[in-house]
Amino acid sequence: MLYFTRAKTYGIMLLCVLGVLLGLPNIGPRPAFLPGFVPWSQVHLGLDLRGGSYLLLQIDFAAVEKQDLNGLVDQVRQTMRTAGLGYTGLHADIPNHQVVLHLLNASDAPAVTAALRKLVTYAPNASSPNISIAQAPDGSINISIPHQTLIAREAQAVDQSITIIQRRIDGSGVLNPTIARQGTDQIVVQLPGISDPSRVKTLIGTTAHMTFQMVDSNAQPGPIAPLGDTQLPMADNPQQSMDVFSNVAVDGADLDNAQASTDPQSGQWVVNFSLNSVGAREFADVTTANVGKLFAIILDGKIIEAPVIREPITGGSGQISGNFTAQSATDLALLLRAGALPAPLNIVEEQSVGPDLGADAIRAGALSLTAGFIFVLAFMAVFYGLFGWFANAALVMNLVIMLAILSFMGATLTLPGMAGILLTLGMAVDANVLINERVREEVKAGRKPLAALEAGYKRAYGTIIDSNVTTLLAHVTLFIFGSPPVRGFAVTICVGIVTTMFTATVLVRLITSRWYISRRPASLPV
Repeated sequence: MLYFTRAKTYGIMLLCVLGVLLGLPNIGPRPAFLPGFVPWSQVHLGLDLRGGSYLLLQIDFAAVEKQDLNGLVDQVRQTMRTAGLGYTGLHADIPNHQVVLHLLNASDAPAVTAALRKLVTYAPNASSPNISIAQAPDGSINISIPHQTLIAREAQAVDQSITIIQRRIDGSGVLNPTIARQGTDQIVVQLPGISDPSRVKTLIGTTAHMTFQMVDSNAQPGPIAPLGDTQLPMADNPQQSMDVFSNVAVDGADLDNAQASTDPQSGQWVVNFSLNSVGAREFADVTTANVGKLFAIILDGKIIEAPVIREPITGGSGQISGNFTAQSATDLALLLRAGALPAPLNIVEEQSVGPDLGADAIRAGALSLTAGFIFVLAFMAVFYGLFGWFANAALVMNLVIMLAILSFMGATLTLPGMAGILLTLGMAVDANVLINERVREEVKAGRKPLAALEAGYKRAYGTIIDSNVTTLLAHVTLFIFGSPPVRGFAVTICVGIVTTMFTATVLVRLITSRWYISRRPASLPV
């Protein structure tokens, strides 16, 4: 147990040196002479330590389902038109999760069912299709969305929302945000260092679904839009509205890039956008066929502007103008680049932690951590003498390596995380207490120093492994099923268990071995 080869000794020393180097970023700024490929990451302070804002968002699943059903209506309409089949009515029955199609001729039911089956698809690893088709007793065709498909769609909406929120927040310049799912339909957003998150809330809460639709120039002014049209308000003047064709000419999902800039002629802020190949082709087709007509640019149900198509636009790029400031143009470009949310997000809960409160938490946490560390060092030195100081040296290295691993992971340290570090200190010395007590028992039993050391480490080793593995499993479970604060606690404990196993069972053994070889004591100071 006390024999170390030269390679093993150098390996242990190398790990300790690496731990010190990876922990250095938490002390000061990056040195200028350090090469760029050398990692230099720090442990980030969480919301409760640094201060900032906490948002709990809830996804409007009803809007997701309504959007899916309206999209299904468009697919059914296109399928019926392609197949040359007539119908008298087509609408979305949202409460019953279905689309109802009333046929012109009841005898067309088999042909209609066969045509609609082309819309049936199966998602990967899905047990049910995306839609089911059935004929009602009154002769109508019901195209419904199965329950399992709805659940899968909701889960997909949450994942998609998290991704888009992450893009928007990263683009806004907020550092080290925490974005995580909570429950089935909620998302937790933590913004350290942001005490007034009004701009970020606007970015998060905006759906940012942009469409390009033709304006119906023949529609008569009035409060009700003609059949096939939709009446939408102007973004800069909600009292004014325009009638646009309900059919979407170009969808903003085909947007490839968007950047804010100033128009060289007018000096006004504008947003330049470009479309992918599919969007560019559709944009070229619609502008070629509608020269001289109004083309509305719509964002979240409001018309930003409706310019006249002067000539066909075949390059797949365009410009959005309309009383923008530098900030509003930048935010709109960011929203368009990040993509549209699948559904509106409602703010369920909002909290703000001031920097003073965060500073108090840091002081209290640092004080408790320092006091606990000093007490543990004193206990080991008083009760186990020289071997206690060996354990103390390993304990210091334990903290250094733990900090290095958390820095390398880019972890966020919270108050529960600091509590986890303090608890790790106690767990770390537990292993050394077991070893030292075993060695003390062997000495009392009359064994010689080398035999007592070998037997003490060998007999304590199994107990240390068992206790730490069971603790590790418990905290892995906490991480899987716990809330974000609990996860922070679990991460520090799990990292601490790994570092404790190394320092208590390997590093202390190496120190003891080097001491014994150099001194060859006649008795052990335990």
